[in-house]
Amino acid sequence: MPTWSDPLGLALGVALDRLVADPRTPAHPVALFGRAAARLERSLYKDARSRGVLHVAVCVGGVTVLGVLAQRIPGRPARTIVTAVATWAVLGGTTLAREGAYMAAALEHDDLQRARARLPHLCGRDPSRLEAKELARATVESLAENTSDAVVAPLFWGAVAGVPGLLTYRAINTLDAMVGHRSPRYERFGWAAARLDDVANHVPARLTGLLAVLTGPDPRGALAALRRDGHRHPSPNAGRCEAAFAGALGVTLGGTNVYQGRVEHRPTMGDGPEPDVKDIRRAVRLTRAVTLAAAGTAVVTAWALRLRRHHR
Repeated sequence: MPTWSDPLGLALGVALDRLVADPRTPAHPVALFGRAAARLERSLYKDARSRGVLHVAVCVGGVTVLGVLAQRIPGRPARTIVTAVATWAVLGGTTLAREGAYMAAALEHDDLQRARARLPHLCGRDPSRLEAKELARATVESLAENTSDAVVAPLFWGAVAGVPGLLTYRAINTLDAMVGHRSPRYERFGWAAARLDDVANHVPARLTGLLAVLTGPDPRGALAALRRDGHRHPSPNAGRCEAAFAGALGVTLGGTNVYQGRVEHRPTMGDGPEPDVKDIRRAVRLTRAVTLAAAGTAVVTAWALRLRRHHR
């Protein structure tokens, strides 16, 4: 895997994401993968874990093979270009920050209708009855969790496993978003996707928490909340991100959420008041700071791994 680390390609991909962001087009590679996975699901679906395992194996395995073939393109410049394009395709940091800024602007203008309509771009929570403070909390929590999913995790896997790592992670995370949530249809079929996503995000989520501690406005508060509350979330990974963001911003996250008619009561994290509208832009700034730190860490890690190979 260290052989495939390409620091220049990662850096160029991060720059592309900053400049071009994530265009919402049916031709985007992630959208194409999603449609292919949905078609395969229609053919394979059965209310059984074994069918879900097969679905994940075919989808993720196919993408991994594609990544390995792409990584083996002759010529170092060509491989750098492929790495840059793959990094751009799987990153979502710029789009995530823009969505947060959009929510902040809508709520600052007391436009609840616009904010409710936009929230599904960030999370699967039912926004129909949420008021401004609840929308603010949902946005801050989504920014925290998605900073790991959309930025830190793909950069981590790109640094240690090159193009195969980038593409495989995005395939795993996309499948989890499609079939990994709890519902009567996906309780068994989506089990494999959800568990594989937990494994793929184990290290990146904790790295996200650490980067939030190092780059946030209150490092001590972030570290205290991460240590005390990070494990309390129902997700083995999301809690690390949300707890660190809560401590860094001086707010309390968690509480009652509604997902497609299903009510979840989650433990609280942090010590401050519930997030307000003004805290959204603070969370956006923290997301951008973590993104920059993650990009630098990924590039340095990829460079170190490549240097280590040359010295063998």
